[in-house]
Amino acid sequence: MGLPVRNLDGTGLKRLHREWRRKHEPDVAMFLDSVQTPYNVGSILRTAAAYRVAHLWLVGATALPTHAKTAKTALGTSRYLSWTACEEADEAVAAVADAGYSLVGVELADGAVPIHGAQLPDRPCLALGHEDRGLSTSVLEACEIVTFIPQLGRVGSLNVGTAAGIALYEVNRRGW
Repeated sequence: MGLPVRNLDGTGLKRLHREWRRKHEPDVAMFLDSVQTPYNVGSILRTAAAYRVAHLWLVGATALPTHAKTAKTALGTSRYLSWTACEEADEAVAAVADAGYSLVGVELADGAVPIHGAQLPDRPCLALGHEDRGLSTSVLEACEIVTFIPQLGRVGSLNVGTAAGIALYEVNRRGW
């Protein structure tokens, strides 16, 4: 038998999160390339707020934070985020570069490297794509590096919201 374990109360949670915030100041952004399902976008927003994503570019057919289903899943966390909606990918790619970020594709693609072994730029902007088609060709070509999340089972891909959470964790883990 180990030490007794119990859930943290509100004060304990605040203390724990404050301690981790002091250890690392993340500088990561996100680029959602036609992530259409509002529930997926809401899940990504919630995770982005938890990891203090600096900015999100919502491109093409990506559901906006103002969509009722997106807001329902995000549970109010979008108020902690800044975002820009762009109809065209090239407009968003230019804005990412202007903001000093480098695009890092998270995609099952030829030439992609495992995310845990990838040499990431100092200011990564994680690019995730459409639920079925992934990143568009133009966004893939604009990426400084393309990474993938290794999978061990027989399922061929992850839900985009799950992939976003894993990628954000990996980028932040490096700073701890």
